[in-house]
Amino acid sequence: MYGVTTTQHEDELPPARGALVYDPVVCKAGEYQDVVGPYAMLRPVGGGREWQADPALIRPATPAECLSAEVKAANERAGRAL
Repeated sequence: MYGVTTTQHEDELPPARGALVYDPVVCKAGEYQDVVGPYAMLRPVGGGREWQADPALIRPATPAECLSAEVKAANERAGRAL
């Protein structure tokens, strides 16, 4: 499992591509993309620029964090439609 107090062990599988995870460094949830070098690549819900995260620190997003990220994406889509 991913978490702030644990480190990733070699036998642990990374999250599935597209899974919502939480990055505590930037305090936001993102869609897991892949690992590139020492970094996990995350993308904002609804698309946007990927950011690098420490794979040892990311964890599955809580239901509240998922909802918050999805509402933010919906609000951004609505703003673009105007």
